[in-house]
Amino acid sequence: MNVKEIGLQLLKMQDKEYSAFQARIIPSVKKEKIIGVRTPQLRALAKTLAKEEDTESFLQSLPHTYFEENQLHAFVISLKKDFDKCVSHVEKFLPYIDNWATCDQLSPKSFKKEKEKLLPYIKKWIKSEKTYTVRFAIGMLMQHFLDENFCDQYASMVAKVKSDEYYVNMMRAWYFATALAKQYNLILPYIQQKKLDAWTHNKAIQKSIESYRITEEEKNYLRTLKVSL
Repeated sequence: MNVKEIGLQLLKMQDKEYSAFQARIIPSVKKEKIIGVRTPQLRALAKTLAKEEDTESFLQSLPHTYFEENQLHAFVISLKKDFDKCVSHVEKFLPYIDNWATCDQLSPKSFKKEKEKLLPYIKKWIKSEKTYTVRFAIGMLMQHFLDENFCDQYASMVAKVKSDEYYVNMMRAWYFATALAKQYNLILPYIQQKKLDAWTHNKAIQKSIESYRITEEEKNYLRTLKVSL
C-alpha cells in the first residue's frame, strides 16, 4: 500500500467514540488529528505493511498528518529485525513524536539482542531537547537495562535529567519505581539522598507503593521518605 492507500485504510477503521476517548487522554495531539483506530487493528496493519516492499515510502513521508499514522509508523519500525536499519528509522522518527502513546509504543524488538550497540544511542537521546526523545531514552533504559544489564551509571543518567516537562518527569518517576522493584538496595540511596526533584521523588514513591513487587515493609519505609512540595 502507498501512503494514500494507508490513509484510506485507516479512515475505514474509524471509531468516532474511540477517537473522542483518545483525545481526552492524549492532550498534546489536536482532536482533529485523531481518527480513532484501535491498537490491535493498527498492529495487525503494521504486520501486513512490514511484509510489503514499498513500505519505505510511508516511513519516509514525515511528518504524518494523523496520530494513527504515527502509531502505525512506530509499530512498523518496531518489527524491523535488523538493528542498524531499525535504529536509523528510529532516529529519523523520534523528532516527530508528539505524544506519550506513540513514544511508549515504539518498542523495537531488535534492540533486545543488541544492547551494547543501543547504549550509545540512549546516551545521546537522553540529552536531547525534545521531550519525547528524552522520554524514549529513559523508557529504553527501563526496558533493557534494569535486570542483569543494570549499572548504577544508568540510574544516575536518569536522575541527572533536568526538565519542566510533565511527560519527561513522569517517565523518570516510572523508571525509579520500576528500578526500586528490581534493584531495591542499589536504587534506594537515590531516594534517601533526595537526588531527584521533589515532584519526581514523590511520584516515584507513589508508584512504588502502588506496585505489587514492593514488599509492605519497603512501602512503609518509602512513605517516610516523602518530601514537601
